Amino acid sequence: MTDESRAAAAGRRGKRGRRRKPRDKRKKVLVLSAWAAASVVVLGGTGLGVVYFKLNGNIKGVDINAALGTDRPADIDNGSQDILVLGSDSRSGKNAKYGKDEGAARSDTAMIVHVYKGHKKASVVSIPRDTLISRPDCTTDDGKDAPGAQRQMFNTAYEVGGPACAVKTVEKMSGIRMDHYVEVDFTGFKKLIDTLGGVDITTKKDIRDKDSHLDLDAGTHTLNGEQALGLVRTRHGVGDGSDLGRIQLQQAFIKALLDQVKDVGVFSNPKKLFDLANDATSAITTDSDLNDVKSLASFANGLKGIGAGDMKMVTLPIQYDPADPNRVLPLEEADQQVWDALRADRAIPKSATEKSAGDKGDVGAVVAGH
Repeated sequence: MTDESRAAAAGRRGKRGRRRKPRDKRKKVLVLSAWAAASVVVLGGTGLGVVYFKLNGNIKGVDINAALGTDRPADIDNGSQDILVLGSDSRSGKNAKYGKDEGAARSDTAMIVHVYKGHKKASVVSIPRDTLISRPDCTTDDGKDAPGAQRQMFNTAYEVGGPACAVKTVEKMSGIRMDHYVEVDFTGFKKLIDTLGGVDITTKKDIRDKDSHLDLDAGTHTLNGEQALGLVRTRHGVGDGSDLGRIQLQQAFIKALLDQVKDVGVFSNPKKLFDLANDATSAITTDSDLNDVKSLASFANGLKGIGAGDMKMVTLPIQYDPADPNRVLPLEEADQQVWDALRADRAIPKSATEKSAGDKGDVGAVVAGH
């Protein structure tokens, strides 16, 4: 056998081996999409070099390290990871159907994902957008200084200085360095859910919210992208109509997504595989360490074993602001318990959230995985 024929045979064996790899049906959106992006290249052979470059070109990256320099918490290498995940409320482009921008885009959804050493479990801390915080000095997108300020809504950090300011604000609040940053926009999220084939949920009450275009009767549903987007954005159709209710819906939806056992069939359907990879890479903005297909797939591979039962989800301990019922204030001692636990790679103690307004109410009974 010639050297060329040996190489060809090895290549064929590699491809067949990759095709037989078992599918993990509990993968969350980022995990499945990143692996899909990588597999398009691996399964497609040498003729798909142009596809690889297209997918790489889809991913938008932000150099957080360069923007923030050395004014950051220590980078503790203990095997854990901390990721800031944001959803932007920008109404520009295709997002215009969800309303008009009031100034610049803000972070509509903010979650700190702490992946514990061993990457078998995770904790997720949601930060209410209306939380009043001390925003640090930041730099605007056009390079101007944005002085820090007191009693600022958390989501204004993104509005003032984009992803870098959002990361800096979280790091100042928590004392924890963010290893990665991932941002998802409205339209990309919707397309991704459609490509995945929808997400099964059961609503135990009717949900009506004209602002988020959501109209669901109590019962079992397979939500398409438009409905899923409405669910994670609704705040007037459940609970007390506050952002706290929306956070609990978002957390319930993520768990339903993690529990999804439907076979999406992407590895047996090259077109669906490419569509998923294309949607996923177009939907996200990441830090510069993740803004290529290979790095994103490697990162996602480290998370693929985490299912809904392995994830503890809480809202940052808060109380309603006595001076403004539309705003919330951090419960400083309880918050410190949360940050101390994550910094030490420990589980968040129940005592940290027992007095918080963020994890109370009837929203948890509204939606569940099917």
